[in-house]
Formats: sequence, C-alpha cells, structure tokens
Amino acid sequence: MKEEIFDRYIQAGAAAKKILSRGADLIKPDITLIEVATFVEDMIQNEGFGVAFPVNISLNEAAAHDTPSPDDTRTFAPGDMVKLDIGVHLDGYIADTACTVDLGNQPLLCEASIAARDAAIAAVKPGVAIGTLGGVVAHEIKSRGFLPVANLTGHGLDQYCLHKGPNVPNIPGAGGAILEEGMVLAIEPFATTGTGFVHDGKREEIFGQLVRRPVRLPAARKILKEIEERNGMPFARRHIHVKSADLALSRLIHDGIIRTYPVLSDVPGSYVSQAEHTMIVTSDGCIVTTV
Repeated sequence: MKEEIFDRYIQAGAAAKKILSRGADLIKPDITLIEVATFVEDMIQNEGFGVAFPVNISLNEAAAHDTPSPDDTRTFAPGDMVKLDIGVHLDGYIADTACTVDLGNQPLLCEASIAARDAAIAAVKPGVAIGTLGGVVAHEIKSRGFLPVANLTGHGLDQYCLHKGPNVPNIPGAGGAILEEGMVLAIEPFATTGTGFVHDGKREEIFGQLVRRPVRLPAARKILKEIEERNGMPFARRHIHVKSADLALSRLIHDGIIRTYPVLSDVPGSYVSQAEHTMIVTSDGCIVTTV
C-alpha cells in the first residue's frame, strides 16, 4: 500500500473514532434520532472529511440500515439498544466503525459483540483463512449465551467502495479467502437475543447508485446530479433536496439505476448489539485505524 493511501486511512480512522464517541455521548432518552444523525454528519464534514454513508441508527431488533427520514420524530427511550454506525472518508479512503449504546440493562449482550470483534482482530494476519475469523466471532458470542447474526458480515474496503471482498463472516466456515498484507477490512460482529438471522423490513431510507445512464424525468436527473460526487457511495432520502424526490427515487429504483438498503432486523422483541473497527492487514498482524 502506498504511504499516502495508508496515511489517508489513518486520518479517516482517527476522525471516525472521535466522532463516534461524540455521537454516542448524545444518545439519551428523549433525544431525537435526527438530532444525533445531523450532529455526526455535520461533524464529519466540519472536520474536513466526507460522509461515507448515512449515519446508521438502528434500535433494538434492528441491526443495520436505519437512518432518520427527513421528517423523523422518533426519540430514544429507556430500554433501547442503539447501534450507531458511521463512515468517514478522506479522498474515498474509508473508516467504518460502530458501537452499541445500551439504554437498558444488557451489558453482557454489548460485551458479546465487543469481545467477538476484538478476538477476531487479534487473529488477523496474512495467511489466515477468513472462515477462521467467523469461528472466533461465533465462539465469543455463543459463550455468553447469545447468537451471532449469521447473514450479516464484515467486509473489505477500497477507495469509494464500502463492500469489497472478502466478506468477514460471523459464523464458522471452512476455508474462504486468505488474508493478505495490505487488505483493508471492517470487522463487525452482531450478537442477538433473537433467531440469529435478519430480514428486510419495509423501512427504506438509504439508497445507492448502481449504474450511470441517462434518464428522462427532470427530478430524477437532479437527484443523479446531487449524488454524483458520492461516487456510488450510499445516500439518504434526507440528503436529497429535489422537488418530487419520492417519485423520482421510485422511478430510478424501477429502472435499476438506484438500489435500496432496507432496514435489517431480527424478530420483534429481540435485541441486537454491534461493534466494529476498520483495520489494515500488515506483515505480522494488523493496524486498527479506528482506535
């Protein structure tokens, strides 16, 4: 990896660490979700970085992909388990990090995802099969009486690319990709009191561009112009400042130009915790950029 690229990853990681901590401190009963999301995204940009994806604020059984809508009035409540997942980039080089804020009394569930993340990081080095990391994650979570979320994974990162191979499983697997020096990974275990599987919900507030091609609808053209600088990275409905945005988004989705990221949830009444760091694989281990 070139030194200038390495430096960008390190700078993005340091910023992400600070901003995640500040955002998590805001999460308290009666505070609105949109207040936290706005604070985090404003801070990322005020610090001189870019927002790699809309701030994810996922409650209780929701594991990922929830973000406030433009007119969101939801507030945090006592007992909530809140996942705060943020992405910071510098010239497209991304730091992806997340934590869980427990507004109830489930410290062991939070500990399960943290311990799984840290144990997996400790196992990272060139030559290790990716399936080995899944086994480490699952062991730490199951030993505390919970289940790993089997159909969510960590992932590789690249410039302007949030999800590049290899995927980092949360369950054991034979073989798989072999870690190599210079790989950039986001390891993000999810521990759950539910079934261990998430499903697509009806709520869709995050979108991503799949292809570039001409469109006829003027509002759709304006949306594509607004998101052009994102280079394919996800955006939120609340980021769009175009009249008739909902109609235009529906057309872009129908035409296969834009995709949705539905909220991913375990069964109602369950709770999910998450912990995540970004790291660069080195010759003898890894450097974690978000600590």
